[in-house]
Amino acid sequence: MHTPPEALPRWKTALRLLRAIAALPEADPGRAGRIGEARAFFEGSGVDRLRQLARLLEPGLTDRQLLCAIVPVERVAARERVADADMGLVSRDRADAPATRLPLVVVADNIRSAVNTGGLFRTAEFFGAEALWLCGYSATPEHPHVARAAMGAERLVPWRAFDRVQDALDALRAEGRRIYALETAERAEDVADCAWAFPAALLLGNERFGLDPETLAQADAVVAIAGHGVKNSLNVVSAFSIAIHHMRRRHDSP
Repeated sequence: MHTPPEALPRWKTALRLLRAIAALPEADPGRAGRIGEARAFFEGSGVDRLRQLARLLEPGLTDRQLLCAIVPVERVAARERVADADMGLVSRDRADAPATRLPLVVVADNIRSAVNTGGLFRTAEFFGAEALWLCGYSATPEHPHVARAAMGAERLVPWRAFDRVQDALDALRAEGRRIYALETAERAEDVADCAWAFPAALLLGNERFGLDPETLAQADAVVAIAGHGVKNSLNVVSAFSIAIHHMRRRHDSP
């Protein structure tokens, strides 16, 4: 999306207002007033996309719902992130394609960071995944941050975009895939112990909130990575790298 220079200050003000809401706990009595202030600004901004986003700013907005407004504004207003390509990293790519594709569709739902989405493309291509499906507000390869982080992998991995993850799940079922969810949940099995079956799909959720309970409930199996430190989770790209490594090894084992 091209943003006229004269509109950029309004986008930055919009982001400041949304971050002020996000800084307050959901139960804070002052939050409703902040939401109303932001909605009034969005509606009177004179920017079509901001006016469209104003409808999301309802009283009682949860943090999860707030992200649906923050992410598109952040993509326009926030400063650009540094990716490997910006640091002069050179990739000595192999001219030959993988001998066998991994029969895996990776499904990324509501990934906030476009840089993370680019990292998913790069990792999916490295391990030979069949496709990457982008759901909700996950950025697509047209976004410059995705392309920069993917370092060309976005041109090598087939991808589709879905407004709703449910539509992606329905398509996966129609293809007869076993659906795995990568999530820190009680019923999760260690990725190292999982008896992966193919063709498969692997669901990845939002960096902060993970997968919606309704989505998680539709997975055939839930897997997680055993940690040994204080932190109980990894960056989504790091976690995906570990999971797909185990999937590739299982698939290629005699």
